[in-house]
Amino acid sequence: MSADTLPEWLNFQASHRPTQIAMRHKRLGVWEEKTWRAIQHETLQLVSALKAHGFARGDTLYLLSNPRPEALLLSLAAHWLGGVSAPLDNESHNAEFLALLQQLQPAFVFAEGQSQVDLLQQQGLGQALIIYADARGLATYQRSILQPYAGLINLSNNHFYQPPIGGAANDAFVFYRLNPRQRVERKKLSHKKLLTQGRLLIELETLTEREEALAARAFAASGHLKYLLAPWLQAGFKLNFPENINTRDSDRRELGPTLVAGTSSTYQRLESLVKARLPLTGTWRRALLDWSLATSAKSSPLRKAVAYGLIIRPLQDVIGLSRTRVPLLIGEALPESSEQFFQSLGINIRNWPDAPAWETVGISTPAGHDCHSRLTAHFSVTQGIS
Repeated sequence: MSADTLPEWLNFQASHRPTQIAMRHKRLGVWEEKTWRAIQHETLQLVSALKAHGFARGDTLYLLSNPRPEALLLSLAAHWLGGVSAPLDNESHNAEFLALLQQLQPAFVFAEGQSQVDLLQQQGLGQALIIYADARGLATYQRSILQPYAGLINLSNNHFYQPPIGGAANDAFVFYRLNPRQRVERKKLSHKKLLTQGRLLIELETLTEREEALAARAFAASGHLKYLLAPWLQAGFKLNFPENINTRDSDRRELGPTLVAGTSSTYQRLESLVKARLPLTGTWRRALLDWSLATSAKSSPLRKAVAYGLIIRPLQDVIGLSRTRVPLLIGEALPESSEQFFQSLGINIRNWPDAPAWETVGISTPAGHDCHSRLTAHFSVTQGIS
């Protein structure tokens, strides 16, 4: 296999598994499915649309959104054109985050909905293009830089194929933050680094195309990209997106994923969900629970079977991990008490590192300023020709 970038792996899967389901997204309570061939086609439509709006090699597409298929496919389209994707914290709109936006001056942004669009416009950042997924509340917004995701797809039905630009050494994703001195720091992930880590995970955890993964926090940390996004493209398994961030736990219970990639805070939140369902201390039900969770390798087969069927399996179902065979912990380790709790439920969480590699960025002029000037000239020439 000679593919060494994420778009090339998408092409590989579309060629080898064209009709296999690659992605599902829950919308209004219904799981919508897309095949590998379909997401390749949609990505190519986005490539044409981004190119028509002036996105070029070296540009950055900023993601101000919770995990959604649109964010993922737009990222692949940006990579296709030799660009970079930059996930931003969608939940923290505090003063530090706003200061970061002012320093970055993002030109191309994918915003989830009205809240994110309003935030960008209130900051007066001068974007060249804001693509949004959720059109609710945006019907009266007239600014020409606003483009609905669905509109980009509809306008690009006559796309033409072009080979992906760039190579393994090029950056695919970059994360930004402000340090205590209010200087911008970044962490970069090249195609090579992502694919190398993804391949390692596939080999050590024996991942196959039969896995079911849930992308509840797919862009929350660089580890999610290394251990979820890259393996998805390389192994060819199914990637599922919850309806929204608030339904992720119920959607996980319904889905029963075989692969879960979470942070320490994710697993501690799931631990709290389980403990909220536990019987009160001192009751016979709690005594039965404690007896079940205390089963060991030396316990009789009957005791293990009773404990699993009556207690452990139902508790696994509460957090949607009853079918999970690869529970991954990304980054910071779990407290020992939490680790032991999950082990008592038969869930052996494996810690995969997400070592920080932050570097200070010297931003002398707002990032995206030159790009915006180039775009203004581009559209002026285009309008003059028309």
